[in-house]
Amino acid sequence: MDIPRFHLAFPVRDIAEARAFYGGLIGCAEGRSAPDWVDFDFYGHQIVAHLSPDEAGHRNTSAVDGEQVPVRHFGVILTLDAWRELAERLKAAKVKFIIEPQVRFKGLPGEQATLFFLDPSGNALEFKAFADDKMVFAK
Repeated sequence: MDIPRFHLAFPVRDIAEARAFYGGLIGCAEGRSAPDWVDFDFYGHQIVAHLSPDEAGHRNTSAVDGEQVPVRHFGVILTLDAWRELAERLKAAKVKFIIEPQVRFKGLPGEQATLFFLDPSGNALEFKAFADDKMVFAK
């Protein structure tokens, strides 16, 4: 069964900065655009960076497995190999992690590799991976 693609629109403070970050560092192909927005292919999903500097950035956190996770965040679930490759690419680019690459919920249902960082506009992103895909929704 095919998984439907999601669409997410989010605020950024600068379109050129968003292009460099999402297109350059993350590797998202660019789709349609206008002076105030740009579409990206985010691992097969459509995300749209909209110029809205006053709305950009995360503001609150919530405790999850001993870490303060940004409440407003988005990301994608990768394979473990792709997650490791991304983590190394981000480290090489000297990206500042707000939650360092780690495994959370060790030995419990839902065990996952995770990492969090901010885009240049302060939007929080989480990339995660599961050794067993059945654990994505495990209780």
